[in-house]
Amino acid sequence: MTTEISTSINIKEPRWDQGTFMGRAKHFFTVTDPRNVLLTNEQLENAHKVISDYRQGVMSPGLTEDELWRAKYIFDSAFHPDTGEKMILIGRMSAQVPMNMTITGCMMTFYKTTPAVVLWQWINQSFNAIVNYTNRSGDAPLSVNQLGTAYVSATTGAVATALGLNALTKHISPLVGRLVPFAAVAAANCINIPLMRQRELKHGIPITDENDNRLGESTTAAKQAISQVVVSRILMASPGMGTLVFATPLCCALFPQKSSMSVSRLEPELQEKIRVSHPGVERVYFNKGL
Repeated sequence: MTTEISTSINIKEPRWDQGTFMGRAKHFFTVTDPRNVLLTNEQLENAHKVISDYRQGVMSPGLTEDELWRAKYIFDSAFHPDTGEKMILIGRMSAQVPMNMTITGCMMTFYKTTPAVVLWQWINQSFNAIVNYTNRSGDAPLSVNQLGTAYVSATTGAVATALGLNALTKHISPLVGRLVPFAAVAAANCINIPLMRQRELKHGIPITDENDNRLGESTTAAKQAISQVVVSRILMASPGMGTLVFATPLCCALFPQKSSMSVSRLEPELQEKIRVSHPGVERVYFNKGL
């Protein structure tokens, strides 16, 4: 016998407490589950309908709480939290494991000639650029020109950095040389992520109060968001983090996706605007991206 589902479940937030690392880890193990890439469009659209209907107070007959949360996590794995748009398949975090395993395998296989190294570094950084764009923060659209400029600058800078650092392995001790590929990945991430999300750094990302009322756009919040994402991605590539199946969700869980900061840390003009329009607000919230 199924119990009638409550109408007061807050599906805007994850099922587990995001104030703890364990809660965030459980959340991201579900969102980044590689099996999510196998979901059909019909399954995605059905989950979208279940969530949209529930938010409007409409529930499918016989819907259970577990089914609601399952729909919520299917929805979260495929639809952008700010724009609501369906994300590019290979850009979703659930595609990280199969895509990175494939690309890494090819990079380790085809490394003997410079053209092959350049090709696979470019493919790797192009994939990273897609992931960084897909998981950006904010809902402002990018023009084709802006997106093209961001892509070219991000991939060119990251590939050049990775190749330059990898070339050092020929001139240093083997022990230190083993760390160079990781340093190359870390440096490339430090270039690729900010450049693919450069619009956020220039114009800011949406910030809200605790009730999701939009208060403006902040470049200071964007800097914090992108810095946290860079740290997570570098650790995701760390040899000590083990396999990608565990590294991806655990590194995503280092920081809450719905990040926050004190109003006093925002840009002075934005602080003044908030104090005038929302005098009781002391803390703002934003999607940091992944």
